[in-house]
Amino acid sequence: MATIHPIDTIISDPQVRDGQPIIANTSLRVSDVIASHIYRGLSPEELAVNFALDLGQVYAALAYYYQHKAEVDQQMHTEHSKSERLLAELGAQQKLIRLG
Repeated sequence: MATIHPIDTIISDPQVRDGQPIIANTSLRVSDVIASHIYRGLSPEELAVNFALDLGQVYAALAYYYQHKAEVDQQMHTEHSKSERLLAELGAQQKLIRLG
């Protein structure tokens, strides 16, 4: 009989980050790691250094993403849309300062 070994590296807690999936013992969201991987092109090794994680944590985040891709992609899209709206509101109120 096969034994299933759960990997408890990715957790969700309603009290932390509104229940979004995070890396255990951190407040780092899986989506933060994934965004840096996808949009900044960081390798797993670079992600580990940039986020002060071990490679097991990085690969757990990547595995979680690919097992829940549609959900995480939707979350990232929603957050991007929200940030764009907030930036537009700040710009309209002349509260947005742009450098350069």
